[in-house]
Order: sequence, then C-alpha cells, then structure tokens
Amino acid sequence: MSKVLSQGYSGSTSNQTNSWRDYYELTKPKVVMLLLLTALVGMCLSTEGALPIQNLLAGMLGIGMLSSAAAVINHVVDRRIDSQMARTFNRPVVKGKVSPKQAFIFAAVLGVVGYAILEIWTNRLTAVLTLLSLVGYAVIYTLYLKRATPQNIVIGGLAGAMPPLLGWTAITGQIDPFALLLVLIVFVWTPPHFWALAIHREKDYAKAEIPMLPVTHGVEFTKTSILLYTVLLALICWMPYLAGMAGVIYLAGATLLNAGFMYYACKLKLAAEPETAMKTFKFSIIHLMLLFVVLLVDHYFMLTL
Repeated sequence: MSKVLSQGYSGSTSNQTNSWRDYYELTKPKVVMLLLLTALVGMCLSTEGALPIQNLLAGMLGIGMLSSAAAVINHVVDRRIDSQMARTFNRPVVKGKVSPKQAFIFAAVLGVVGYAILEIWTNRLTAVLTLLSLVGYAVIYTLYLKRATPQNIVIGGLAGAMPPLLGWTAITGQIDPFALLLVLIVFVWTPPHFWALAIHREKDYAKAEIPMLPVTHGVEFTKTSILLYTVLLALICWMPYLAGMAGVIYLAGATLLNAGFMYYACKLKLAAEPETAMKTFKFSIIHLMLLFVVLLVDHYFMLTL
C-alpha cells in the first residue's frame, strides 16, 4: 500500500488547510449511512426480542468506522482517476486539502479502532467479516478489479453487500441463511445501480481508462444488462416473503419498489432521455433504502400480531 501512496497523481500542491469537513468527506458519509441502514435491519431481523444495547451500539460504530476507513483508502488509491472525472475532481485528496499520507493515517486509525470495538464489544466473527469487507473493497476492488475487468462492480460488489450479514452476526454471533439472503439482495442490486451512473459518466471513465461496462461493451449493452439485472433483482426481492422471512407488508412494498425500478430500467433501454441514466441511479438508492425500511416495518408489525 505504501507503494501505491508514493506513485501516480499526488493531488494539488496547494497549501490549503484541511478541516474536519475534509476528513468527514473522505469517509463518504452518504454511502456509509446507507450501509449502516442495511446493517441495522440485519440486526433487527436477527431476533424477535429487544436488541442488546452493547452489541447494537458497538456493532454500528465498528461497522461504520471500518466502512469509513475503506472509503478513505478509496480516495487515496483513486486520486489520479478522481482528478480526471467531473464527479470527483473536487475531492479533498485531489485538491490537496488532505495529503495521501494524512488520509492513509486517518484510515488506519479508523480501521484499527473500528476493529477493536467489534472484537471487544461484539464478537470476533463480526470483526473478521467486517475487516474482510474492507479488504475486499479497498484492496481487491479498488486496487485490482476496478482497473482489470468490466465485471469489476459485479465481483467487487460482494464487499458492499456484506453489512446486513455483519449486523446479523453482531447480534447473534452466527451466520444465518436469512442474513445471506439480505446480502444477495444488495449484491444483485449493485450492478444496475452503479452501471446507471457509469452510463451517465461514460466519457469520464473512458478518459480515465477505467474499463467500466459502458466503456468496454457500449452503452446499449449496458442498458440491456441493467434491465436483465433489474428483473433478477425483482425476483430475488420476493424471496424473503417466499421463504417466510417477511410478510405481506414487505411483499406489497417490494412489489411497488421493484415496479418503479423496472420502469426506469425499461425507459433507460427503450426511450432514454439525457437524464434518464442519472434518474435511474438516484431511484436505485431510494429503492434499496425503502426496501430495507419496509423489511423493518414488516418485521415489527408481524411481531405485534
């Protein structure tokens, strides 16, 4: 990793003073909050009783810190790429507000403290799985897969799909098939979510020489892939109901959300407008967020029946 820090684009040489806001931005807070929502739902669905407060707080804090550490490492490793893309050229490391060394130290502190919290106050299984997720995203995906294959987001998406399982194991200390089903939902959701953004930013990825699917296989192929993955996602989203994990509230909510995602995927393929890809990307975030909220509502409503 030290070799990566010393190579390539090193960001602006300006002497801007960094602030806590710059470090906060490095953690990709909106992404981490969505991950923590899925982790919280995993925690709640793992038990019919009240959540043990120590496991709840330590689990959320530890998972959040390790997820944030992975995000910071991503900023450091991708600083050359970020400097060439309209979406990311203002990031703190690129602009020299935070040096690569400072960012990496920040990531190390977040990672070590986060792991310790999980190891001491939840359980080793959760600590190890969360650390593996960090390695999967920050090293395997960011350092290798992103630059090596157009299937980068498919393979690397497993790391980002882990939080529901991490939340589940933080409470129970065990891996459960229902928890793996939640992971599967996020795993299949990730490609159509990210490919929609990749279509919108296809020229940026081409300029940065990143082999995203629209760059290597074309926009139309990517649109077809998004549509097919959205159909697969809809089928998988019904599995919690079919498996007895969730009830009719979830079934109704998932069906409506899947219909919305399908609408955008079909429009993107068959009648796309200039902003359709970005609208599809934004709706995909709403889809996942509300899907897990509905799971939570369904879980507690069923318990009161």
